[in-house]
Amino acid sequence: MTCRTPDQAQAPSRRDFLRSGAALATMTLAPGVTLMAFGGSEAEAAADSGKRWGLLIDASRCAPGCSDCVSACKTENGWSGHGDPERDVQWIRKVTLKEKATGREVNLPMMCQHCESPPCVDVCPTGASFKRDDGIVLVDKHICIGCRYCMMACPFKARSFVHEPVTNQKPHAPRGVGTVESCTLCVHRVDAGGIPACVEACTAAGHGAMVFGDLRDPESEISRRLAEFPSAALRPDLDLNPGVRYAEI
Repeated sequence: MTCRTPDQAQAPSRRDFLRSGAALATMTLAPGVTLMAFGGSEAEAAADSGKRWGLLIDASRCAPGCSDCVSACKTENGWSGHGDPERDVQWIRKVTLKEKATGREVNLPMMCQHCESPPCVDVCPTGASFKRDDGIVLVDKHICIGCRYCMMACPFKARSFVHEPVTNQKPHAPRGVGTVESCTLCVHRVDAGGIPACVEACTAAGHGAMVFGDLRDPESEISRRLAEFPSAALRPDLDLNPGVRYAEI
């Protein structure tokens, strides 16, 4: 057993130091855009610990050729791709799952699953990856060092690394080259009483494949549907209890 002196016992860890630094410092990326917008202390303070936000996606209503949710996310959060899946940022993407025994295919949107026990948070050496009290998993861009441990830990390949300088950023979605990012459930909308852009677009198009709501409220639409109809979590073997559930997989 290693004994610590009183001074050593009180010394802050590197993670604590970086997190406290993020609460004090602000880095301006563009007019009206700062990394502090996703600072851990600020984002965590806005969370309601009485809620757990989640998504229910009905794959039977998700057409293979539809990308309304992806387009809405790009427009809302200011990211785009160039056709290179190895380098492109993808906060949300469409994937096809195929049942080997029957050949049945299901097309569905894939994004950060906002796990109750997120592996990305466990492996982050600086605390940049964190989970709010309401279940939304975010990245504090101010203290992300771009090590990409979280990308390796995520079993859903839901995180992206920003390889190129970013321009024309959205004030509510700060981004920076050399950092990692992923779906935020449009946290800026949620904190203002709204719903994620992907859900809004899916509803407006008449698909009705996505339902957003509070998983802790038994009277919410998402809770009522989960109680009435079967659904599945991706990679249930990992026991992550994701906030995103899928029907008709």
